[in-house]
Amino acid sequence: MHTQWLNTKNQSAPIDDFFVPELCEPEALLSMVLLAELLVLVLVLAEPMLPGFDWVRLALTSLFVQWILLLSAALLCRLRPLLARWRAALAGVLCCLIVVGLTLACTAVADYYDLGGPLPHAGEVNLYLRHALISMIMSALLLRYFYLQSQWRRQEQAELRARIESLQARIRPHFLFNSLNSIASLVVVDPFKAEQAVLDLSDLFRASLAKPGSLVPWSEELELAKRYLSIEHYRLGERLQLQWEVVDVPNDLPIPQLTLQPLLENALIYGIQPRIEGGLVRVDASYADGVFQLCVSNPYEEPSEQPSSRGTRQALGNIDARLAALFGPRASLSVERRDGRHFTCLRYPCARLTQEARVL
Repeated sequence: MHTQWLNTKNQSAPIDDFFVPELCEPEALLSMVLLAELLVLVLVLAEPMLPGFDWVRLALTSLFVQWILLLSAALLCRLRPLLARWRAALAGVLCCLIVVGLTLACTAVADYYDLGGPLPHAGEVNLYLRHALISMIMSALLLRYFYLQSQWRRQEQAELRARIESLQARIRPHFLFNSLNSIASLVVVDPFKAEQAVLDLSDLFRASLAKPGSLVPWSEELELAKRYLSIEHYRLGERLQLQWEVVDVPNDLPIPQLTLQPLLENALIYGIQPRIEGGLVRVDASYADGVFQLCVSNPYEEPSEQPSSRGTRQALGNIDARLAALFGPRASLSVERRDGRHFTCLRYPCARLTQEARVL
């Protein structure tokens, strides 16, 4: 089964990378119909102007061009899996030949049934040549546009992937160094707990690095955060209190890896560690109407507040940058202080649970 899945994936990848889009999709078809109507207007206006506008001529020309467009879109959509196996240049030439062939066929049908009016025999060859040249030029320009758009999309995805991997690489050392400092504080006080913390850290990193990539299911991110909190529990003891409020969050909801853990780390360092009595860290997560929201709050006191360190700004900056890169402008990361607590909240749209994972 695994081999069959790999074969299916390898077969579908060239089709997804093919520069000619799915012309059977409603959005693509509507755009091409509108472009075809603009071409009809250009063709009609290019002819000598008469005192009265020939609406019948416009209607017949529009019908002729739209038939060519719909037949070409249907045939190219059908042949797309086969064309995707060829090089881009050869596939483009074949697409042009298909469009030109359909144009000549439609011209022959229209000429045979006099759909465009009586045609002088002397102008027959010129008409076929004119239609063939127009269809070849327009199809070549449209295919060139599709190719440039495909290249731009590939470059954008490559830059996005490189940017996310760079941000991910910057987060992991930051997380590792802070965890090792927590373990170091236990070595003298309680060697047994220090040993257990090292084992927890080993399991945590094994889970973090098991699936390379930027997005992980919410269940894995939650397990990752709980392993980190088990390490901090050895150091903080009863001073650390936790409250989880997770409402209707699917286990397979995608979330950037190492997102919850840095938020918890900041809450512990700046909200629990400076306080002798400790405090409550609250985690609120919800998923409704295709939007995921996560808030981590901790105690906050104005007089004893210390300026945020560079590590805090780097962690929050990395999370904000990854959210914007992965989920677009509707993703946000906010920081707020009210009612004696410090809130760090993030939200992003995720209408389909595996949509972003497939993109990357």
